[in-house]
Amino acid sequence: MGGFFGIASKKDCLADVFFGTDYHSHLGTKSGGIAAYDRELGLQRKIHSISNSPFRTKFETIFDEMRGTSAIGCISDTYPQPLLVRSNLGTYAISWIGVINNADSLIGQYLSFSGGHFDAMTGGNVNYTELLAALIDQKSNFTDGIRFAQNSIEGTASILILREDGTIIAARDKNGRIPVNVGANEDGYAVSFESFAYQKLGFEDVSELGPGEIVSITSEGMTRLSPPMERKKVCAFLWSYYGYPTSTYEGINVEAMRYRNGAIMARNDAEDGFDASVDYIGGVPDSGTPHAIGYANESGKHFARAFIKYTPTWARSFTPAQQSERERIAKMKQIPVKELIKDKDLLFVDDSIVRGTQLKETVEFLYENGARSVHIRSACPPIMYGCKYLNFSRSTSDMELIARRMIFKLEGEEGFSHLEEYEDKNTERGKNLRKAICEELHFDSLEFQTVEGIVKAIGIDKCDLCTYCWDGKE
Repeated sequence: MGGFFGIASKKDCLADVFFGTDYHSHLGTKSGGIAAYDRELGLQRKIHSISNSPFRTKFETIFDEMRGTSAIGCISDTYPQPLLVRSNLGTYAISWIGVINNADSLIGQYLSFSGGHFDAMTGGNVNYTELLAALIDQKSNFTDGIRFAQNSIEGTASILILREDGTIIAARDKNGRIPVNVGANEDGYAVSFESFAYQKLGFEDVSELGPGEIVSITSEGMTRLSPPMERKKVCAFLWSYYGYPTSTYEGINVEAMRYRNGAIMARNDAEDGFDASVDYIGGVPDSGTPHAIGYANESGKHFARAFIKYTPTWARSFTPAQQSERERIAKMKQIPVKELIKDKDLLFVDDSIVRGTQLKETVEFLYENGARSVHIRSACPPIMYGCKYLNFSRSTSDMELIARRMIFKLEGEEGFSHLEEYEDKNTERGKNLRKAICEELHFDSLEFQTVEGIVKAIGIDKCDLCTYCWDGKE
């Protein structure tokens, strides 16, 4: 994933862009960057790796190096950005969020008809930000170029451009899978993935761009360059997993949705006759916690934090390059509250179960500290398909998904013809899947939220949500 933030202001805005971009650190861990426009200095840019240290520490000296009345920042889990580009459309900085699945084909097409070239990275890879800029530059203006680029790629692209006159152009992806929000204060306008990022800086909500909508932003106002499209497919994982608790998308707050989601799961368990004779309900921190609070409130069982994540120095467990080190740090971060674990029956709610590796280690950690039983509830349905629109799950193959692996173990390739049955807890195949995962990951019981349940918790029509990773529906 990733996130971006920008401001066009009557005064220097670099400090606000620094803080606004930093508020997107939960969305990416690979690189960060800021580009700024100043009337005297023109466009400037700084990019740093944030793989082993937070954005804030890498950019805290930025105020001695740059200044500007317009600026954009980006946290990226993919390629270094923003990039500075000089083309027929002028000089500009560009950043984006999303995924391009047909990049190799587009690179080949571009090189064959343009005679141009790309700056090659280590291993000959191309920064897809540069590819996106090359596609935009095929047209005579930014609006047509962005439309052309978004229609050419297979995937998702929300785009933020800082022009050489300080104007910011913002474009939401054509299916509206991820948000682009605009706020205003007396000095100018802000644009952001997360609306709370500019709200904390004194901006008031002005607009949430519609699918495919393109706007131009200056310190004086916002101008629509292209209207929104009718079709909307907002990623449901915005609410259930990677959205920040204080965020609101499509008018629906993340934290409140997670409470509702947990309550629905508790009611589902009660209807299924699950013996809720557990001592405590807990959440796998951090995003599983609000789902667990909702579950506990509905079930009447005590909520407790049986273990705490130590985050002052290990804020992100997946920072190291090697999987073995990531797993070791994940385990080192878990500090038990033994009084709440030893000889206790525990039910934990996790935001989702993707590969299952870290959850297995968490359950083993609980047993090592004396838990009598550990029941697991997933706040999402079984993930049957790797995300091809945002790559949220980081899966390179569907077979990395625990649900897929267990289905293959149960009946081989034939099982993939019955994914709907495996998702349904009431079918024989559905029961077998849950039993197989329990045996693999050492759970005492397991259940998933249903697609219908999570849609109800969000409160948006299913036709406006992307649920591809669960049901394979485009």
